[in-house]
Amino acid sequence: MTVRTATASDLDAIMALERDSFPTDAWSEAMMAAELASPHGRYVVDVDGAVLHGYGGVRAVQGSADADIQTIAIVASSRGRGRGRQLLDELLRTARERGAREVFLEVRADNPVATALYISEGFIEIARRPRYYQPDDVDAVVMKLDLAAWAARDADSERPSAPAEPGASAATTAGTGWC
Repeated sequence: MTVRTATASDLDAIMALERDSFPTDAWSEAMMAAELASPHGRYVVDVDGAVLHGYGGVRAVQGSADADIQTIAIVASSRGRGRGRQLLDELLRTARERGAREVFLEVRADNPVATALYISEGFIEIARRPRYYQPDDVDAVVMKLDLAAWAARDADSERPSAPAEPGASAATTAGTGWC
């Protein structure tokens, strides 16, 4: 499992996973290309050789007090192996390095596995957005993480390194990715 910064050459594989993971509300190729090129975000991929297992992105403007997890998605056959957690950890480290103190995300209310992953990392629910995910009419659960508290837990090695339940998978954020 290798996590590295995504490049434009990863766009085709990312879009294939995006469309597979989000058949009703996938981002357009133009939107994803703009995200990969933006200096205000960082997208990472989980690869083994030439095989993409997942991707994720964070919007973290240098010096801003807050950041937003944009999306995380994991290939169905690779879920439940800690890959989503590894991508999330890398995105949180990026946000912290850029000066963020809080990280926000939206997760589908119908995805308890993703919610459990976020709670295990220290996120708390702060709001709900009714019928946010369209055309599915699914609410978004808005969550927030205190990065200093997360980093302290990281330093103490108290965070789990794999999903709590074998075979678990998770979904996230604005892109509603499956991890």
